[in-house]
Amino acid sequence: MLPVRDLGTTGMRVSCLGLGTVKFGRNQEVKYPGGFELPTDREISALLDLAWEAGVNLLDTAPAYGSSEQRIGRLLPRRDEWLLCTKIGEIFEGGSSRFDFSAAQVRASIEQSLRYLRRDHLDLVLIHSDGNDLGILENSDCLETLERLRDLGLLRAVGMSSKTIAGGLRAIELVDVLMLTYNRSDASQIPVIERAQKAGKGILIKKGLASGHAVHGAGSSVTDNFRFLLEPPGVSSIIVGTINPNHLHENIEAAANAAR
Repeated sequence: MLPVRDLGTTGMRVSCLGLGTVKFGRNQEVKYPGGFELPTDREISALLDLAWEAGVNLLDTAPAYGSSEQRIGRLLPRRDEWLLCTKIGEIFEGGSSRFDFSAAQVRASIEQSLRYLRRDHLDLVLIHSDGNDLGILENSDCLETLERLRDLGLLRAVGMSSKTIAGGLRAIELVDVLMLTYNRSDASQIPVIERAQKAGKGILIKKGLASGHAVHGAGSSVTDNFRFLLEPPGVSSIIVGTINPNHLHENIEAAANAAR
């Protein structure tokens, strides 16, 4: 079984490997080594069962992931036992993304996610940055709106999927959880990871395998990569997406070995 780790001081404990679900609902404008067909409902159900049985308890989704939220809401077993992370800010329509961090859009996005995921609350909601991290945090009412919704009990924790070092450092002062890009070819976020750990913030790693490119080239094994990702103090979980059960099994085994 996969070990679990504290998600900062949120009170939640997450599996050291979380399942990303971009490929559940979107195969346009994605940065993977090869194209793919969206999985069937039966394939998603089998993947979720495999993940749960191995100890994965964290799913990462977003409105920008096409039909991912709807399919999770329809197919997820033991719905109330999983920890669900979704996002606000990015909307994917007509084959392209747009961003809206207004209070009205944030509220509408949360209401839609609750409806699609068939939950009365969301465990974690991340600001889905467009790259202007500081502008979102300091010049929009996005964060204030999320905090009000948290006070109403519609979500448990607020975070940011940031893209810049300056934005990540500022977010540490304002949110509960950060999602950061970190891998062997891009360790630039280490200062953010270190400061977030000292501040007791949850840390989720995205692009840990460089969107699949790390495991397609020569070099380290998946276990070696995961050991590198899980080594910094404070890292809570690595989010890795796949719709291939063999890859999922390999990732689970590698994460369990790396976390020992």
